[in-house]
Amino acid sequence: MIIDHPLLGPRDAAEFVYLGDARLIDRPDWQGEDAARQFHDYLHVRDNPAGEHRELWFHEHGDRSWLVVTRNTLTHEIIRVELARDVALSLGRSR
Repeated sequence: MIIDHPLLGPRDAAEFVYLGDARLIDRPDWQGEDAARQFHDYLHVRDNPAGEHRELWFHEHGDRSWLVVTRNTLTHEIIRVELARDVALSLGRSR
């Protein structure tokens, strides 16, 4: 599988580590009224979709960047690749 890195161009997937659902970028507010429930769901509740899914990938054997890869889990077709930093900023997260 080839991942088209936004900065480095096409790279073999063997350079990357899969880290799970990209929703992990949107971490709950630890001071929220129902923070315990939100963190429980954040840590333990996961979807296992068939079809289009946004995933976190880490470029371990490269520039060590974090990517959000939108991929079809049935065909492994990669639909879009974004820097996780840009996705986090679009969610209003500056971390």
